[in-house]
Amino acid sequence: MPPSTSSGAPRLAVVGIPAGRRVALFQDAVRAAGLPAARTVSWPDVLRGDAAFVPGETVRIDSPGEDAEVDRLLRGGTDPTRVEGSARWYARFTSAVREVARAATAAGSVLLDDPEDIAVLFDKRLCHGVLDAAGVPVPYSPTSGPDAGPVRGWADVRRLLTDHRMPRVFVKPAHGSSASGVMALETAGPGRIRATTSVEQDEEGRLFNSLRVRHRTTEREVAALVDALAPDGLHIERWVPKATQRRRAADLRVVVVAGRATHAVVRTSRSPMTNLHLGGARGDLHAVRAAIEAAGGSWDAALALCERAAACFPDTLCVGVDLLPTTGWRHFSVGEVNAFGDLLPRLTGLPGSGAEGLDTYGAQIAAVAGTAPDAVPDTAPASNDRARNDRVTDVP
Repeated sequence: MPPSTSSGAPRLAVVGIPAGRRVALFQDAVRAAGLPAARTVSWPDVLRGDAAFVPGETVRIDSPGEDAEVDRLLRGGTDPTRVEGSARWYARFTSAVREVARAATAAGSVLLDDPEDIAVLFDKRLCHGVLDAAGVPVPYSPTSGPDAGPVRGWADVRRLLTDHRMPRVFVKPAHGSSASGVMALETAGPGRIRATTSVEQDEEGRLFNSLRVRHRTTEREVAALVDALAPDGLHIERWVPKATQRRRAADLRVVVVAGRATHAVVRTSRSPMTNLHLGGARGDLHAVRAAIEAAGGSWDAALALCERAAACFPDTLCVGVDLLPTTGWRHFSVGEVNAFGDLLPRLTGLPGSGAEGLDTYGAQIAAVAGTAPDAVPDTAPASNDRARNDRVTDVP
């Protein structure tokens, strides 16, 4: 956990996009807590080597997204809709985060986000391996962990699917976000294939993100997409059938702040990708809790699983955990853990979380300022609000 700053009102700084939504929402939370506005350190300044920090500041590292100049500096090229370049983006971004940490530490500042945690969180293969090694249930993956072999193209994907008996998988860019480049792939013998993806490929073979999910039904089309994505690194994991709500696939984004699950939102979709910008919609959280209890599971145990996943990154204040319920709402696994998974405007805290009435940013400010309840340790006695039990288990 990042060092406590509860000895006095913190002086805050945020590394982000000054005109972006995330910084605006964070500043709103700072003002609502009665604190002076956070000093903003812009990502363009960081990437140009012009960033500076002040002794005694508490520094939040926020997303470099939603800025064309920053995307160009990180990825190269001028079109932010392009899919390629994620490996270059990752290398430059993690280098910049480490430089922020070096400069902040040298100035005597306190970091709320650990650079090595961020490096793992932005590599799906490494993140999956860390969770698996910690005993957190995750979908099976042959590309998990630092020792897994590279996926060089469609021939490797085909071989892995056959060797591991996985007819349905997700193929994901190792460093992607917001479902960029993700492919939900189904195979059923020679010549029978279906890929669901938002990726478009032009006549020159270049890949672009789209807001429309589409299907590819020939091996030639799928192979061309995989071969174009592979140079940036690919992660493959078993496609676990999700539970449904109103006949739509459903999963949850759970925000964990200072070790405690504080916010949750249900995401539903008619496609395998539940991302809201791809046509997903927020579902009914009360109905999810009722379905879990009716199936003999426990909502508190589901949240505890998210807290276990977040505990793999103890030096980062806040993460967003993608919680995957299987058919029937009885079992759960963790799909991903996101370094910047807190952009959920107007969502207030869960009952019993200590963040009631606060959005995700307000919960983080409360944790930093020492006004939030302490995180519940694993040895804490069960309560009616946050009972721990083992009734939510790994997928069968």
